[in-house]
Amino acid sequence: MKNTALALSAALLLAPLTACGGSAEAGDGATVTVTVGYQSKTINTVTAGTLLRSLGYFEKQLNALHDGHTYKVDWQDYATGAPITAQMTAGKIDIGSMGDFPLLINAARGKQLGRPTHLVSVTGYNLRGGLNTVVTAPGSKLTSLKDLKGKKVSTSVGSAADGTLVRALQRAGIDPAKGIEKLNQQPAVGASALAAGSTDALSQFVAWPGLLAFQGKAKALYDGARLNLPTFHGVTAREDFAKQHPAVLEAFLKAQAQATDYLNDHPVAAAEKVARATGLPAEVVYLYNGAHGIATFDPAVKPQLVSALKQDVPVLKAAKLTGDIDVDSFVDDQYVRKALGASYARRLAARPAPAASEVWPKGAEQTRTFPSPAELLRYVAGHQDGIRAAYVPDATTGTLWFADKAVWVADGEKLLPFVAPETAQAYVAGHGGARVVTYADALERAS
Repeated sequence: MKNTALALSAALLLAPLTACGGSAEAGDGATVTVTVGYQSKTINTVTAGTLLRSLGYFEKQLNALHDGHTYKVDWQDYATGAPITAQMTAGKIDIGSMGDFPLLINAARGKQLGRPTHLVSVTGYNLRGGLNTVVTAPGSKLTSLKDLKGKKVSTSVGSAADGTLVRALQRAGIDPAKGIEKLNQQPAVGASALAAGSTDALSQFVAWPGLLAFQGKAKALYDGARLNLPTFHGVTAREDFAKQHPAVLEAFLKAQAQATDYLNDHPVAAAEKVARATGLPAEVVYLYNGAHGIATFDPAVKPQLVSALKQDVPVLKAAKLTGDIDVDSFVDDQYVRKALGASYARRLAARPAPAASEVWPKGAEQTRTFPSPAELLRYVAGHQDGIRAAYVPDATTGTLWFADKAVWVADGEKLLPFVAPETAQAYVAGHGGARVVTYADALERAS
């Protein structure tokens, strides 16, 4: 925790004093630079970052202002939300996007340092918490969270994935502070540590768990959706910037809504765009951002998500990362309401699409949806050389996962997929005759 504080202080001291946001004071005819901090590989923020940037919607919205200014957008890419917060509180980033726990730290640091920020919109969310997953090495003998007692677990302290780990351990009867050896590492470092065997498990946010599973470098140990607590990513803006340039912030939020509509209307094309920009496999991007992906994208600030933020505060306080946070004063949806007008109420009332089994055939520009996992398996069994990716929803939580990485259970004629072994075993324990089967066995049974 001391290291975290020192790192933040250093980042603030090293940040240049010539703010991009400082050009916001320029008079008519001047060039105004708007600095946007985003996380390209945190793909639940793409509608405010990677995808939005590739589509050019924000620049188009700024050009349409016709207010006598010339606008330039400075896109700055970061691995996590912490450096975005450091730059925002130094006045160097105007608009940023990050996960729910980092958003709260953003709120706390902004207030502490006299640079208040506000949550102005949402990017991607999952109402059960499925955006975070605990994974282990492919050959690990660990099968449940209880097996982590006394083990080394890598996570990014202060992240949503850390919050999932803390809550999951508590439910498993393990003291998060004493029951494990927690390694505070960046996601890429933690992934390397897992591969090297220097950590027993990795708790991380999108897209790391899916990426490592897809690459055959990890397997799921715990599905964050078992917590049944919403997790999300959102957009934060500096209060002074928002007040000085409300039209610019509204232009950003209009552009974000356009990018959201593009993602929802063209999920395969959007996944391909994000994949090209980030280097992530498109199949992994689609797992999270697809038509039935783990994330739902909508800029509306839903009451369930605000409530979840309030429940997150005690976790950060217990870790001594923040003090009290006034969530209600941090949330400010006036700009997105104005930007989206009459459509805001419709977006606010929208609900996630129901989970579905989905196949992405090779060479296809569209996916195929199936009414049940068994029917998907039957199709896959007959087209194994023509499948780019197959996805199935966890039978208990609805979290989408790769069909060949899922834990399969045969229950009579039913074939049920689960993200993690613990979830599958919980089902088996409550259903006489049900048993875990291999993926190959599931394919054979379906065909």
